[in-house]
Amino acid sequence: MALSRLDHLYRQVILDHSSHPHHHGTLEQATDQIELNNPTCGDVIQLQLILEEDRINDIRFSGSGCTISTASASMMTDAVIGKTTTEALALAEQFSLLVQGKENEEMEDLGDAAILSGVSKFPARIRCATLAWKGLEKALSEARKEQDNE
Repeated sequence: MALSRLDHLYRQVILDHSSHPHHHGTLEQATDQIELNNPTCGDVIQLQLILEEDRINDIRFSGSGCTISTASASMMTDAVIGKTTTEALALAEQFSLLVQGKENEEMEDLGDAAILSGVSKFPARIRCATLAWKGLEKALSEARKEQDNE
């Protein structure tokens, strides 16, 4: 079964993000951090963020994961850096809908992450693709709770 050129391009982008992930590493001055795992396949991710005035000024991830998990984390960091927490949470919701097969007009806001729409055809991989995004949602939710308690 031959792959179409577009499928091949998408695979190359995923492999590139997995092999050479963007924003990979740690942040010395992180204001917020979280660790999540996917017990189904063993993916583990640590997210570190620098939040200033409700904006993600920097974000890094580390850990170990499959190709889809690592690529998705790389794509997620590209999509949310510089965004407000509200904008980042909206992107996380858009991504969640996308990988469930519920595409919408705002897919282009996801950047490269929009190409992971094909994951919807592989339910076992949805958790891999959403791990970093779920981590982002949880980290931002906890940061908001801390802000509200101050």
